[in-house]
Amino acid sequence: MPKQTERAEAFRQLHERPGIFVMPNPWDVGTARILERIGFEALATTSAGFAFSHGRRDYNMGREAVLEHCRTLVVATSLPLNADLENGFGDEPRAAAETIRLAVETGLAGGSIEDATGRPESPIYEISHAVERVRAAAEAARQTGSPFVFTARCENYLYQRPDLADTIGRLQAYQDAGADVLYAPGLKSPEDIATVVRSVDRPVNVLMGLSGINLSMAQLSTMGVKRVSTGGALARAALGAFLQAAREMHDSGTFRFNDDAVPMREINSLLE
Repeated sequence: MPKQTERAEAFRQLHERPGIFVMPNPWDVGTARILERIGFEALATTSAGFAFSHGRRDYNMGREAVLEHCRTLVVATSLPLNADLENGFGDEPRAAAETIRLAVETGLAGGSIEDATGRPESPIYEISHAVERVRAAAEAARQTGSPFVFTARCENYLYQRPDLADTIGRLQAYQDAGADVLYAPGLKSPEDIATVVRSVDRPVNVLMGLSGINLSMAQLSTMGVKRVSTGGALARAALGAFLQAAREMHDSGTFRFNDDAVPMREINSLLE
């Protein structure tokens, strides 16, 4: 069995077995290997963390760079890797389909396509067009013959459109269009999360690591959530510690940050 197929099948089984799982988001080879060594069963890329590591803002890397990043992480660990494939790097359904086809070729076990346009004046695709994009992506995944897990994302809540009814309607339409997993990042209310889970019959991913929400895995499991990811939260946490240390040196001329730094031997032991 090819490595991509084997990892995609393992990833699919995580969604089919009982219980919830967390899929943290590394942004480079070192963080991916550390997360694998800690014991996580799957990983996901972060568009934000990847962009930050290259000195750029989120959503500013392009498909070729993102897929090359995915190839690097696929080789770096033995875990199934899910990719943030943004909006498929193009407006048309064929762009989403081509991105999924290329994603499978990189060795990815799964990936997501979102319904955000990238244009401030009209941030979310009109629903019929969004559904066609999901349908094209899902069909492309099936045509590869891989058990690749395709996730469809509704971005309403990340773009100041907190419309639960529209979000659920979109997720239901994406489900009917062939998505394997459904995801509405930005949901913060336990009631809203539970309502979304009850309204669909596909596994639901929930984003943790945003301000204003602090639910445990046990609480999310009770709601019926299948998968948890962290987006750019780990990268932001790391950069937060970095900024605090840099500002202490610059502003105070002191080095107390080292008292909280991870010992070198611990990092080395995780990278052996």
